[in-house]
Amino acid sequence: MADCWNTDTGDSVYRSRDAVKNLKIKVRIERVTSAAALSQHLQHQVLSQQEDRRDIELETFTPQVQTGDNEEELVVGWQEKLFSQYEMELFQNEAACQTPLDRQYHAEIKALLKAKGRRNHRLFTYTDHDRYTNCLPLQKMQDTDLLFTTKSSPTFLAQRMASVRHRRQERRTTDSSIPKSRIINWEPTEEFVKRSHVVNNAMQTMHIMGDLGPPGRLGQKENECLLVTIKTDGSGTIIVKPDFNKGREPYRIMTEGEKREVWRLTLENISIPMKPEDKEREQNMYKDLYVRHKEYLNSLVGQDFEMPPVGTLRYVMNGEIVSAKGFEYDNLFIHFFMDLPNNWSSLSFQSLSGVTQTCRTKSVGKENVAFFSFPFDFEAFYMSEKESDELIPQWPVLYFKVLSLDSWQRYRTEGYGCLLFPTLPGKHTMTCHTWRPLQTGTVSALRRFFIGGSAELEDLSYVRIPETFKGERLSRFGFCTKTTGSVTFNLHCIQQARAFVDAALLKKRRQKVVDQLGGFSQQGDICNVLEAFQRAYRKLQEARESLPQDIINSTSQLHLESSA
Repeated sequence: MADCWNTDTGDSVYRSRDAVKNLKIKVRIERVTSAAALSQHLQHQVLSQQEDRRDIELETFTPQVQTGDNEEELVVGWQEKLFSQYEMELFQNEAACQTPLDRQYHAEIKALLKAKGRRNHRLFTYTDHDRYTNCLPLQKMQDTDLLFTTKSSPTFLAQRMASVRHRRQERRTTDSSIPKSRIINWEPTEEFVKRSHVVNNAMQTMHIMGDLGPPGRLGQKENECLLVTIKTDGSGTIIVKPDFNKGREPYRIMTEGEKREVWRLTLENISIPMKPEDKEREQNMYKDLYVRHKEYLNSLVGQDFEMPPVGTLRYVMNGEIVSAKGFEYDNLFIHFFMDLPNNWSSLSFQSLSGVTQTCRTKSVGKENVAFFSFPFDFEAFYMSEKESDELIPQWPVLYFKVLSLDSWQRYRTEGYGCLLFPTLPGKHTMTCHTWRPLQTGTVSALRRFFIGGSAELEDLSYVRIPETFKGERLSRFGFCTKTTGSVTFNLHCIQQARAFVDAALLKKRRQKVVDQLGGFSQQGDICNVLEAFQRAYRKLQEARESLPQDIINSTSQLHLESSA
């Protein structure tokens, strides 16, 4: 009698590249109740007392009879049909055979009876072709799954998947008697959800059963017990319930009825492993297949990487308008467009403007935030006709304005802003603050609140210095504005040029095409020098403040004397 049992009876999922027909499972059941123990004790007692005699009384306790009644071990292959005692008696009668499968079973049983007979006694199988496999009820499976110490209720997934195979067989065409006005079911029942909302994956199933009836009373349907369920699909996935023991304790099975008996179940995977030479041959075959597939993909793509012309910089940006916050009204949307300076161009089908969806705000902390997550992409080319060291090109600019829309379809301008495209490739998260024109007086505020509309800019480039402005000073004196909210962008920038990969032309082209773009390299050098000077000046001031006052006075007096 075993003191402990294996209670882990969940599904185990395996993946195999080998054909499922090579699967072999060794199943062993053994009765461990007191009646079996008493029978074994009597057998040993008779064998010890009558060692020299072989009479009829001893033959009733032979290992063959004892093994067939109290234990059985069998090796089962995938979709291997083993008949139960009930099927043997049923299909012996040719009149009971109605389908071609029944007549096939009748012929196989006749061949078994003429030959050496069955190799199974209590263990038998239901294959994927049997109607018992397709129509095995869920409650029967739950009742016979007595590997737990207590019964468990079916899970939500088990209930939903119970009738999947039924739906595959009972699939019908659309009923034309249902009016088209009732195509949508506004009050679906639970049965409708089970029938319509479960994905039906084609899987083959096999059940290993056990006839746990008392000796001499085999072949009764109420004594059949589900031991193992094996499922597989066409992609190499194999599901086994319960899992193989793998050296752990056996599973416990308890029968129902007045005489509750306990059986012990052991499962073992005895599939023949692949030989080393076959495994190496298979790996070489897969490697050759992958190499051929790679060569096929390379032939489709080509060997030449697409490059812009000489002296041209390609600028690609994948952007996202993430959110907007801090604005006065709700239901916000953003209108944006790109402005290309001189020597910049884009493709003919490239859209240089766009409008986001209308988004309601959400309270995040103390701010009202509208999350757009609106993607956009942009591609432009820079090519200078006259390459000069004095010419400092400009980068493209993204202008945008934030507007609000109310229930009366009236829109208001909430803010203007601009975004200068990043000069460095990579990911950039930028937040742009906005402002809007402000008209003084109560009338303009009432007009904005009641009938919508507000002061707007005729030219959005007036947000920054317009490109058309050629003067020395741009005066905005008397122009009243009001700070509103902010808009957050996520930008992923890519730059491509022949000068980046051509080492011979790198030094020549870099000063003419790359470093001059926007003049940021020259301005960056000047800023670096100024920052270094400011750091040195601060360190000098700190060192001067840390010295005593008399040393500072003597140092300054000595300096005056030396200068005189």
